[in-house]
Amino acid sequence: MTTLFDRTPARAGGAPVAAPPGPRAMDADRVDALMAEFGLVGDFLDLGGDPSSHRVVAAMSGGVDSSVVAAVLHRAGYDVVGMTLQLYDHGEAIHRKGACCAGQDIHDARRVAEALGFPHYVLDYESRFREQVMEDFAETYLAGATPIPCVRCNQTVKFADLLATARQLGADALATGHYIRRQMAGGNRPELRRAADAGKDQSYFLFATTGEQLDFLRFPLGHLTKDQTRALAEAFGLVVAHKPDSQDICFVPDGDYASVVKKLRPDAAVPGEIVHLDGRVLGTHEGVIHYTVGQRRGLGIATGEPLYVVRLDAENARVIVGPREALEVTRIRLADVNWIGDGDLAEADGLPVGVKVRSTRPPTPAALEVRDGAVTVILHRGEEGVAPGQACVFYSAGDHDRVLGGGWIAATR
Repeated sequence: MTTLFDRTPARAGGAPVAAPPGPRAMDADRVDALMAEFGLVGDFLDLGGDPSSHRVVAAMSGGVDSSVVAAVLHRAGYDVVGMTLQLYDHGEAIHRKGACCAGQDIHDARRVAEALGFPHYVLDYESRFREQVMEDFAETYLAGATPIPCVRCNQTVKFADLLATARQLGADALATGHYIRRQMAGGNRPELRRAADAGKDQSYFLFATTGEQLDFLRFPLGHLTKDQTRALAEAFGLVVAHKPDSQDICFVPDGDYASVVKKLRPDAAVPGEIVHLDGRVLGTHEGVIHYTVGQRRGLGIATGEPLYVVRLDAENARVIVGPREALEVTRIRLADVNWIGDGDLAEADGLPVGVKVRSTRPPTPAALEVRDGAVTVILHRGEEGVAPGQACVFYSAGDHDRVLGGGWIAATR
């Protein structure tokens, strides 16, 4: 059962959180002009009828994007309920810059809701976040793979648990600040499409969104640029208008993944050998959790030739290294595939697609091979640094804006 509580986070030792600068007065004329320019007027969520007749839960992380979503929904007349997830101990996290869903961010979300005049709740999701995201993060590293906890969080905590809570509250939709578009297509079914702002597009991290979830979700910022979002925040006078974007994994804001894994699994760092593809033992390491496929720096070996991590053999505590050309793969076997394209997944055998194997790479031509429910991606040209544990996301071959789903990389060759 979801625990609801409403409190101001405190620093360790009980001192209250330092309040950020107070909000400026809203420039109503500027707000209305921008909302009209950006198509955020009337029932822009397409829920049907008067916006005031529709309750919408706004997922508020405390950042500028989700705050603007809540603000424009409230201004448009929707019955807005703001919800912020507490995902880990805010007493520890409050000192960290770049973190979210803890400490100062919860405080910021509440202040935005208070300034605009709609209810706001904090949901205690610490236990499920630890179980579904942090524990998975540690287990994936221990298996010699490289996890993407942001995808797991969207897949489980946000688009499953929070969405279910929104339904329980009688909401007609859950709106988030993600940069991705939801567009109605033939047959009156929604499609997931890349954001208009290519630099902010989050489709790679949302590939696991199901068709059922997409029916209920709304992404009001999908057609905006970040500059347009900040312009709205300034016009609304939001206290977070100039707040920097979070850059790191929320529970690893300093980028030291291995230390988090070791805290969750004290016996995680098992020493072993660094071995060349040709069988030579080149050195030793302090645990495969310190490495990822494609890594070159920090190997701690000197051979006179550039070497990269080609494979991690967690079972035998071995880091396999080789030349750059050994990184290239053309076949990717997937696990836990989510399909939101046309028809059934079985019908997609042989389908030409574009795929992304890293969030920062453009889609590359490929084809799907579907055999008895197992999916393998056949790349038209080799890709380097394709790491197990990462995502492989499908896009339409004829329309790279349309997301068709994706899966978790299980193996490559």
